[in-house]
Amino acid sequence: MKYLLIICLIIIVFLAMKIIAMRLSLKEMREDYEERAKIHTNTLLTVQSRDRRIRELASTMNVTLTKLRDSYNKYENGDQEIKKAITNISHDLRTPLTAISGYLELAQRQEKTPEMEKYLSIIEGRTEHMKKLTEELFEYSIMTGGEITEELQEVNVNRMLEDCIMNYYPSLKARGISPEIDITEEKIVRSLYPSYVERIMNNLVSNALKYSDGDLEIKLSDDGVLKVSNSSEKLSNVDVNKLFDRFFTVETGSRNSTGLGLSIVKLFAERMNLSLDATYENGKIAIEVGF
Repeated sequence: MKYLLIICLIIIVFLAMKIIAMRLSLKEMREDYEERAKIHTNTLLTVQSRDRRIRELASTMNVTLTKLRDSYNKYENGDQEIKKAITNISHDLRTPLTAISGYLELAQRQEKTPEMEKYLSIIEGRTEHMKKLTEELFEYSIMTGGEITEELQEVNVNRMLEDCIMNYYPSLKARGISPEIDITEEKIVRSLYPSYVERIMNNLVSNALKYSDGDLEIKLSDDGVLKVSNSSEKLSNVDVNKLFDRFFTVETGSRNSTGLGLSIVKLFAERMNLSLDATYENGKIAIEVGF
């Protein structure tokens, strides 16, 4: 009986040690897998355990890890190729567009009939619109490449917003929109990328002009939150968060926009760690950026 108890105790200790070893091996595999998932590496999981089942599990996980890595590499390479193609196409379009603008300016200086004046005005409008779309595509492809080409600077948010509103005054007047403006007297100065801030403000106002039913409110609070809001029945059936998706437009098949305006806002806000939120209530859309 005594020997039987000793044998049982030995077996229990052996099993306990085996369980502990297996737990340690599983813990090591988990930590190794998490580390592999965080970095771009071709190394696979390794285990020290001699247990067959643990080694089989590690082998299966390595197969899955390899497939996931291959899929990610294909996606990344494809994404880079698309960005490169967009950059090249938009860059190639810039030269003929510049030439068209130049010849158009020369044509407008010549004596012309009222009918020709009308045609040239239409061409000018379409040319400017195409230049804008091309610039958006080019800028987006460059910015999504990951490089930040300027230094952080002290930006006076109040002054930059005032300049933005003044630049859009002719467009607002043409639409018959008298914006309600409320800019805090508190000086809002932040360490930011100036060109990013300028583009965020321009795109927000441009987006409001695009969808506004005739009103516009622009507010900069004491704590540096910029809020741009306007009434828009067009957005009543749209999830406002989709507005930040790249290439999304409210009108299906729309040729009037690349759908990149607010996606660029989102990209730039993320790069400067700014808060960004959109709401749609009672027929009015409001977009807030926290500087």
